[in-house]
Amino acid sequence: MRACVTTTVHHPEDARIMHRQIRALLDAGHEVTYVAPFTHFNVTPAMGLKAVDVAYHASYGRARAVLKRGVKDADLLIVHDHRLLRALPLRRPPVVWDVREQVSPARLARAGRRHRVVTTAVLPEATLVSPAPPPPGDTRVVHIGRLSAERGVTELIGLAERLVPHGVRLDLIGAAARDVRPLLRDAQRVGLLDWYGYVPNRHALRMAEGALAGLSLAAGTVPTPPTKIMDYMGRGLPVITTPQGASLVERAGCGLVVPFDVDAVLNAVLDLKEDPARRLELGALGHAEARLRHHWPDHAQDFVRRAESWAGLTAHALAV
Repeated sequence: MRACVTTTVHHPEDARIMHRQIRALLDAGHEVTYVAPFTHFNVTPAMGLKAVDVAYHASYGRARAVLKRGVKDADLLIVHDHRLLRALPLRRPPVVWDVREQVSPARLARAGRRHRVVTTAVLPEATLVSPAPPPPGDTRVVHIGRLSAERGVTELIGLAERLVPHGVRLDLIGAAARDVRPLLRDAQRVGLLDWYGYVPNRHALRMAEGALAGLSLAAGTVPTPPTKIMDYMGRGLPVITTPQGASLVERAGCGLVVPFDVDAVLNAVLDLKEDPARRLELGALGHAEARLRHHWPDHAQDFVRRAESWAGLTAHALAV
């Protein structure tokens, strides 16, 4: 099978796109053309795939022209941006929209009449679970993922300042929205925290290991549980989350649910710092749940089978 996978807004090393879906297709012997903004993010394409560069947030016309090249001889087109459904070339293979944004039921229904629509109900979010992560420590907390105002940058900086007297450091691992970068640089300059910027997913997960807790803070405008919660669970970390992650955390019993408030998060961190036995228990419960339900290698084969069926293949076709 020849698959074309495309995004104009996500980082080319996006974990769901590159490290889970594309990697699963390549490992199954399929050919992949990856249309993504490599130049914008200064990313060298991975070995084994055909890379096609596209401008970040490319106009519909430019995106359509690039997609026309990308889908040549393809059996399937997997789209990760809703906006690209308006830029599809006339001659194209079956289209799959992997829903990454919050969209209305009406929009999903409209897209479903023309294309395959994949939500997390069809293809669950997942992570790479460490077989034996180290126990949680007591000197740092970690946040993985994109940093923005609605995802708690101001609160994270405030938390970092309040944690300094307690000997706890804050590690931020992820790209940041343009408008909050000056705040992060200033906080790092005065020694409040360590901001590493974008780090490829596999490395980010290893960097998180051994932290006191993983943080998932978001305003009420963010309605769904972030994937980072599964990342923390898979690395044996207690989770401190705002209510968006309550369902995941409470089902596993692997962390604390707090309001979107610096005082509440601070108290949760300090409670865990003073209780190593509880840290160990929460981390172990989360790790067990992640290994049982959220380990990507357990889902990869199902994704490949679905992709083959969407492309109209009747058998598992490995490239020779």
